[in-house]
Amino acid sequence: MTIRFASLGSGSKGNGTLIESGDTCLLVDCGFSVRETEKRLARLGRTGQDLSAILVTHEHSDHGRGAAALARKYGLPVYLTAGTLRGLQRDAPTGPKIICGEQEFTVGAISVTPVTVPHDAREPVQFHFTAAGRRVGVLTDLGCITPHVVNSFNGCDGLLLEANHDTAMLDKGPYPAALKRRVGGDWGHLNNDQAVQFLHAVERRCLQILVLGHISQQNNAVGLVEDAVAPLQQDLHQVHYACQEQGFDWHGID
Repeated sequence: MTIRFASLGSGSKGNGTLIESGDTCLLVDCGFSVRETEKRLARLGRTGQDLSAILVTHEHSDHGRGAAALARKYGLPVYLTAGTLRGLQRDAPTGPKIICGEQEFTVGAISVTPVTVPHDAREPVQFHFTAAGRRVGVLTDLGCITPHVVNSFNGCDGLLLEANHDTAMLDKGPYPAALKRRVGGDWGHLNNDQAVQFLHAVERRCLQILVLGHISQQNNAVGLVEDAVAPLQQDLHQVHYACQEQGFDWHGID
């Protein structure tokens, strides 16, 4: 096993994804308190002392609110864009490692590439990670699929992909009109159909493990995501679904 990934939780109440290869363990986003993060790490057999670094995709609280406090407690570097740093304001870490979209960097055994995405944040990125010739992508929190996103995440061996909402549920749901427009717009979140469109656009033969995540508890259901992905099932080796409370357990890439 060259690289593996797992989730502390995936959704609007908090996000955190672990990427691990050898002795290197990265936490992508920390949208939980320190105490809650430690609890969720323990479920995956890890502690804060096992982490090598924290990476923050953007400043929204469900992704970044716990990063600085966790970093202080365990002496961890925090990698984020300059825009994300400004957006975090009082939750900003001290001594941050500033990164830029499309500029690769390395943490331990893992090469990291930030990818600029369309989302309503100051300088949002998502990431893909390479170790020993295998690549895992984390692609959530974007409002539309661009050619750049397709090119950047094409050929992943493992992928966490957003399927945030069902358009009909969002339209009929309880959100105010402005929030519906935000979530469903080109700078919001991917719906089920857009997730499927992305999967049609990329090479699926090498995709060993697909996890659909950031599934809205108000505007989506796992069953609807399953139905949307079903026509592609014969082309996909393993498909899993991430939830808010449990995230998902470790999945390894051979």
